Amino acid sequence: MIIGKVIGTVWSTKKDENLVGAKFLIVRELDLELKEKTNFVVAVDSVGAGEGEVVLVASGSSARQTNITKNKPVDAVIMAIIDKLDKTEE
Repeated sequence: MIIGKVIGTVWSTKKDENLVGAKFLIVRELDLELKEKTNFVVAVDSVGAGEGEVVLVASGSSARQTNITKNKPVDAVIMAIIDKLDKTEE
């Protein structure tokens, strides 16, 4: 899983029929200080996330475990909107 920030939307009028109705968001990966990294992913939104929100993204086979993405050709899914991040210092 990665922590990321929603930075945009991907619009697609033609897509696999299993993805009709899916909302695709661009998510930039964040470090633990919530600073943006260079990596990004396009993920299906399963929780109603919006631009600027910090989210949790699952990828690989785990991305196909939500009600919206089950058995669909998806490699990344936004599965949570993060309200707070607590970490212990090393």
